[in-house]
Amino acid sequence: MLARASRPGQFVIVLHHEQGERIPLTIADFDREKGTVTLVIQAVGKTTKEMQGACVVGASLFGLVGPMGHPTHIGDERKVVCVGGGLGVAPVFPQLRAFKEKGAYVIGVIGFRSKPLIFWEEKFRGYCDELIICTDDGSAGLKGFVTDGLKQALERHPDVDQVIAVGPPVMMKACAEVTRPRQVKTSVSLNPIMVDGTGMCGGCRVSIGGAMKFACVDGPDFDAHEVDFDELMKRQRLFVEHEQRALHGWLHKCQSNHLPA
Repeated sequence: MLARASRPGQFVIVLHHEQGERIPLTIADFDREKGTVTLVIQAVGKTTKEMQGACVVGASLFGLVGPMGHPTHIGDERKVVCVGGGLGVAPVFPQLRAFKEKGAYVIGVIGFRSKPLIFWEEKFRGYCDELIICTDDGSAGLKGFVTDGLKQALERHPDVDQVIAVGPPVMMKACAEVTRPRQVKTSVSLNPIMVDGTGMCGGCRVSIGGAMKFACVDGPDFDAHEVDFDELMKRQRLFVEHEQRALHGWLHKCQSNHLPA
């Protein structure tokens, strides 16, 4: 049912176990015929590291709620650039595919720290008219950040109708500054701290054009040129200390459980 209802740009709230943390994850892929939904998780904190070890074939999640948020608007754009940085590569894929299926000329720009971290290259090539791969160290494709790939795409194609950027806030902010002077319509997918995903907790509030919005019910897609990225990044750092304590406590517990009797 979730696969049939999913649209590009939407997300789910995942609860690994009954006492676990509710985390929002953008839907990275869905297959309505097979009835499957794909989520890509980067293990960075207590919950995601726990899921990395536990989510094997045959495992189950305690809760999965969605699809949530407004789908990405897929209009009649003739030429689009879809930019994904790091883990943002995964959630930008459904949007890229949808634009291609609608008949647009699609340019993909995906960035990674190094060649060993590249994933889904063939999936992207299957729907991109052009694909620019960027690596920070130059071990594959263009040496540099996704903004370098975006600049290259815009220089080659001054007639781009829209840019979609998904990734860390600092990356999306940089993309917005590349497109702003060119006056190219640019949208980003925001993934701030979120609890319930229904607009009740207020944890995911963001400033858009000077007005307060909730990413869960008003987004997650917003006009990149109106997002207050500095405020967003500041709010994302609010619970860093708590997150580190949770991770260290969990790691200590794991190590203690493996000590010899």
